[in-house]
Amino acid sequence: MAGVGFGAPPEVVFDYLVDPANRPQWQSSLRRVTDVDGDVRVGQTWVDVTTVGVRPRMETTALERPGLWREVGTWGLFSAEVTLTIRPDGAGSVVDVAHRVAARGPLAPVGWLLDRVAPLAVRADLRRAAAALSRRS
Repeated sequence: MAGVGFGAPPEVVFDYLVDPANRPQWQSSLRRVTDVDGDVRVGQTWVDVTTVGVRPRMETTALERPGLWREVGTWGLFSAEVTLTIRPDGAGSVVDVAHRVAARGPLAPVGWLLDRVAPLAVRADLRRAAAALSRRS
C-alpha cells in the first residue's frame, strides 16, 4: 500500500498519530477511547469504543520516535496489528502502514476477509489524519 503524505515533519506526525486521545478525530470507526493507561509508551493500553459497538483492547507494542509505532488490538476471537512507519519527505512526511487482521476458530474466514478490506479503511483514516493535522497547524 502506498504511503500517505502529511504536510508536517515526522516528529509532529508521530506525536499526533500515536496519542490515543487524538484517534477519534481521524479514525472513522471510533466514537471515543476509554481507559487510557498513562502516557504514550510501549505497554500503554486503552479501549477503542467503535461505532459498531466492538471494544477492542489496544496496546502499543513498539514506539521509536519519530519513525515507528505499532499497536495490537484484541476482541473476542479477533486480533489486529497495525504498524506505522513515518519517514521525512521534503518539508513533510509520508506514513507507510502494514497491518494484519486475524480470527481464530470458526471466525477465521471473517478475519481473512477483514484483512483484505482493511487497507482501504486504514488509508482513508490516514488521509483524514493528515487533513486534521493540517487544520491544527
